[in-house]
Amino acid sequence: MSTQKYDCSSADINPIGGISKTDLKAFIDWARTKFNLPILGSFLTAAPTAELEPITSSYVQSDEADMGITYDELSIFGRLRKNAKLGPWGAYCKLLGTWDNLSPHNDHPPLSPRQIADKTKLFFTKYAVNRHKMTVLTPSLHMEQYSPDDNRFDLRPFLYPSFDWAYTKIDRDVERREKGEAEEEMEGKEGDLD
Repeated sequence: MSTQKYDCSSADINPIGGISKTDLKAFIDWARTKFNLPILGSFLTAAPTAELEPITSSYVQSDEADMGITYDELSIFGRLRKNAKLGPWGAYCKLLGTWDNLSPHNDHPPLSPRQIADKTKLFFTKYAVNRHKMTVLTPSLHMEQYSPDDNRFDLRPFLYPSFDWAYTKIDRDVERREKGEAEEEMEGKEGDLD
């Protein structure tokens, strides 16, 4: 018989369970400066890892590499999904205006519409596959309204149908944009020949 509670969360209380990694890193950085604790800098620079593979001098397993998405991106998707109540299509459209090559005023590296589409579909697919795991969790401190763990008043479904309609709409938009970019490139090359 297993004595583990709540699957992999074995603690009776998880005080940081409802805080995104991005916000947790900001808090650690604040505490490092405020209380003059330089040791906390190593927490900020360490690669997030579940330590599922042996750590060697040349290799550290990375959560972000394994997931194909960064924790900063997860925080953005979490806010779009929970706070803004956006699904795949709405999140994709919103991110086109902030993560694309035409947005010099944001901190995220520029991404093409196809890269944004791929990340959007990855997030919502993984979210739908794993949503059921969030219905029974260790009690946590909930500091933000987008916390994925706060299910006390969460009436969202925990089983999701496929996102075929939204993903098809996203793919068509990407194809339209790529075709438009190709046409613009051809027009530019023809103009160079004149």
